[in-house]
Amino acid sequence: MSTSNHTSDHAADAAAESAAARETTEGTVYTVTGGDWDEIVASAAKADDERIVVNMGPQHPSTHGVLRLILEIEGETVTEARCGIGYLHTGIEKNLEFRNWTQGTTFVTRMDYLTPFFNEAAYCLGVEKLLGITDQVPDRASVIRVLLMELNRISSHLVCIATGGMELGATTIMIYGFRDRELILDVFELITGLRMNHAFIRPGGLAQDLPPGAVDQLRDFVRTFKKNLPEYDKLATGNPIFKARMQDVGYLDLAGCMALGATGPILRSAGLPHDLRKSDPYCGYETYEFDVPTADSCDSYGRFLIRLEEMRQSLRIVEQCLDRLEPGPVMVADKKIAWPAQLALGPDGLGNSLDHIKNIMGTSMEALIHHFKLVTEGFRVPAGQVYTAVESPKGELGVHVVSDGGTRPYRVHFRDPSFTNLQAMAAMCEGGQVADVIVAVASIDPVMGGVDR
Repeated sequence: MSTSNHTSDHAADAAAESAAARETTEGTVYTVTGGDWDEIVASAAKADDERIVVNMGPQHPSTHGVLRLILEIEGETVTEARCGIGYLHTGIEKNLEFRNWTQGTTFVTRMDYLTPFFNEAAYCLGVEKLLGITDQVPDRASVIRVLLMELNRISSHLVCIATGGMELGATTIMIYGFRDRELILDVFELITGLRMNHAFIRPGGLAQDLPPGAVDQLRDFVRTFKKNLPEYDKLATGNPIFKARMQDVGYLDLAGCMALGATGPILRSAGLPHDLRKSDPYCGYETYEFDVPTADSCDSYGRFLIRLEEMRQSLRIVEQCLDRLEPGPVMVADKKIAWPAQLALGPDGLGNSLDHIKNIMGTSMEALIHHFKLVTEGFRVPAGQVYTAVESPKGELGVHVVSDGGTRPYRVHFRDPSFTNLQAMAAMCEGGQVADVIVAVASIDPVMGGVDR
């Protein structure tokens, strides 16, 4: 257990009370329990210096979700910083054990609610690997997956830049960011029927094909966003006030990133061009042309510039996706796995296409029974375990999927980048000013739905 240099004898005594020692053949072993809020306050009160313990959150508007920061400050300087998480715990990973494999997508899409398509893709890639059908997923389905993920990357970065700007007082950036994100959400709504929590990517392919007019709307968006992107440069990139507020704030070098497991823009701001789309491609990313932007500033400003450049690169990939969209199926051919993907939006608004229902019910009684069993009970996945990862806007989003051979997952655990990156908060903030904590947390861009799961 580490204590700051300025910790008084009283504080050390209080800390020692929570650490029980016992002698073993290997030497002295200390069992340390986490100090509670009352203990921290009590030890700070006993100290004879000017330390104050401040509770920032859990409803602070400048924290991305319900995050609690426990700051120990001396004047305006943060001497110790800790995260309090768990306020948005939803039990999603446990819930997955009580639903069939396809129903799982409706849960995972709700974790990091700003990047639903990445959650769905990581989970489905894991299930497909266990099923051994990775190579059977139709090309059109993979292209649409990439298209949706890259649009989602842009929308996530827009929220990061918009909310980060708002927290710094740059309200114009916030207005521009949410204006452009709205264009992407309109596209998502046209394609999936929902603005978020889509459950559109499913094991074996997609819920349905692109609706009429989707490609035209996507090309309109690309044109509009290409025109709007330079505005962020004009507003912020060269703005001396914006730069002064972000440069050398939230500093974390490459050694710190590696030690803490930080990935995404935080790692790339330290100069390492690590991107799973290049180093461990999935969904055919090796066939797309794009660059991995890096910076060597290791600070919040570098992360801002990287996100801005990543949006430009994502736009390049979206254009390539639109150019290679060939007609074809969007679900695997194996009818023992393929959930119906031919549904069209019916008059009831629920996707009950009468033609599709007539086809199922009119083909044969066996087909109807099989369809009923597939949808109610689900398909079986061979026993085994697998880890798959995708490059989400925040870093490496990994999923460990375990099957016992049944129709439901035995265990699903996500390695969410927000959770891992949030560990860097103390390293970025300690020794800095209280006001800089907000800048550092904004540059990490954590989403608490992904942290608490």
